[in-house]
Amino acid sequence: MPASWVPAYVGAGSNLDDPQRQVELALARLAEMDSTRLVAVSPLYAGPPMGPSDQPDYVNAAAALLTRLAPESLLSALQSLELRLGRSRDGSKWGPRRIDLDLLLHGDTVRQGDALTLPHPGLAERCFVLRPLTDLAPELRLPDGRRVSALLQALDCSQLRKLCSRGDGD
Repeated sequence: MPASWVPAYVGAGSNLDDPQRQVELALARLAEMDSTRLVAVSPLYAGPPMGPSDQPDYVNAAAALLTRLAPESLLSALQSLELRLGRSRDGSKWGPRRIDLDLLLHGDTVRQGDALTLPHPGLAERCFVLRPLTDLAPELRLPDGRRVSALLQALDCSQLRKLCSRGDGD
């Protein structure tokens, strides 16, 4: 376990069983994880699914954490949380999901492996990841020095729409 607190970012997404509620519940549960503090949560965004288009739109958000967990331990905790929230892993890629929690960044860790790749693969090309990350930390840089806000500006994110969170009053 790292001796000090490390910043980490997690993406949350759902397109089943009241997706907005599923994402909000998952984000709230991140605050209950051992050796981890929930620092901030982005607004929620809705947009078309990645992959097969014959599924409902996704709701996505991101969370900023401080953690003492190593990357693999944090990933394991996220996967356990997914299971507790009703995620079933049937092996399908980019299919409908009740909840999906992705470890996007863990400090400046760069790793490529079967179980864990950091930064998360595809992060730099996905509006539904970059928009919430930019809301949380516009000056955030990937380990290679690229700023998330600059990566976002290079994409057409016109299909992504911001949602009102429960209790926003709008």
